[in-house]
Amino acid sequence: MTEERWKAVDDYFESVAGEPDPALDAAAGANVGFDLPDIAVSPAQGRFLNLLARVRGARNILEIGTFGGYSTIWLARALPADGTLVTIEYEKSFAEAAAANIARAGVADRVRQEVGRALDILPGLTADPAAPFDLVFVDANKPDIPEYFEWALKLTRPGSVIVVDNVVQGGAVADPDHPDRGVRGVRRFLEGLAHDTRVDATSLQTVGVKGHDGFTLALVTG
Repeated sequence: MTEERWKAVDDYFESVAGEPDPALDAAAGANVGFDLPDIAVSPAQGRFLNLLARVRGARNILEIGTFGGYSTIWLARALPADGTLVTIEYEKSFAEAAAANIARAGVADRVRQEVGRALDILPGLTADPAAPFDLVFVDANKPDIPEYFEWALKLTRPGSVIVVDNVVQGGAVADPDHPDRGVRGVRRFLEGLAHDTRVDATSLQTVGVKGHDGFTLALVTG
């Protein structure tokens, strides 16, 4: 199997999944305007997040890492009309692009954007009316994943779901001597998770249009 075949399968799934969505297409292409790699979740992953939020019956969602708003839109569309999604983005230019995409998708009334360093913003959410959150999606800089996960636990309750994206890093996560700070952050998170009695969790590899990666799914138990 090759990345070309993985992409072909994802493209086929997308071709039979439904009609094109201009709002999602615009958000998915945010990387082009910033001359960056395509770092948003794939369409199939976006649908997975949407379904997971709906299965959970989420009314309040926290997202750490907005970028162009692609996953934000998928998650916001899973909320009831009076639901709230709080999304945090460090880069002001990314947040501004996301705001336009979120408005174009018609979900701005359910989304509140916070701009700045997540580890500075998260403590203030402990007293937020939207907390505790039913679902948290972590898709931000990888060296800080362990700290993001700790805050996710503080901002949720038993029965909440936490999804941490990009935990495979193209397979690099299996290398104990890898020099990349992001890979080391993911390994620190996963090794701590193995002994964390507050959650039941599993990590899964994925292949597709985004290459070889994966995510961790955690259910808060106590």
